[in-house]
Amino acid sequence: MVTLQDFNPFSGVGISSIGLALLIFFIAILFLAFVGAGVWWWIRRKQLKYTIPLLKNVGGKPMKVGLYKAMDFKISMAGDKLWYVPKAKKYIPVGTLQTAPNEYTHFEREDGEWINIDYPDIDDKMKKAGVRYVHQDMRSQRIAISNILEARFKEKKGFWEQYGHLITHLIFYLVVMVAMVIIFYQWSVILDKTTLLFDRIVAYEDKLKETSGGLVPVASMIPILGKRWIK
Repeated sequence: MVTLQDFNPFSGVGISSIGLALLIFFIAILFLAFVGAGVWWWIRRKQLKYTIPLLKNVGGKPMKVGLYKAMDFKISMAGDKLWYVPKAKKYIPVGTLQTAPNEYTHFEREDGEWINIDYPDIDDKMKKAGVRYVHQDMRSQRIAISNILEARFKEKKGFWEQYGHLITHLIFYLVVMVAMVIIFYQWSVILDKTTLLFDRIVAYEDKLKETSGGLVPVASMIPILGKRWIK
């Protein structure tokens, strides 16, 4: 007959039924926690589907000061909605001007209001102004950066550079799991010894009741506990 002990990979180290049950319970909790965290992260990612780069005047110039994610927030049964930005804890109107797929750039005014903006067509404005602009310094810098990157990544990365972080994490989780198994094993041993001690005390007490007519002096329990308990 197949029992639960047959599926115990640690049967060779003597884990009792209580220790095995605790170990299975601990592994089940870890598994459910990982699954729940993954499901929550996937749902949250689907909800936060709008990207909002935020610009603001800093030193008299518009600068990007943050990147936020927004989600739909229904305000009526007729389909009306707002956008909620969890990171900023702010409700804003639904954006209409896209600067990229699902990206709506906003500008923060002096009064703290977020306004959906769009980037101007620089090329069209330069054509209308008759400007012919060639930045030779940028071309030279691009060539220099390309040469530096080629020299930097010419040699392949070593094994530890590629897989060092993965190996470190695996060793950490392995040490934690071994420590938990040892703790559960020692716990089961302590429980077994405690149960055996209680059984001996009860048997000794029953024997004394039979010989003394039901009265058990407190001093008579000292020999069963051992001299190491007496200070």
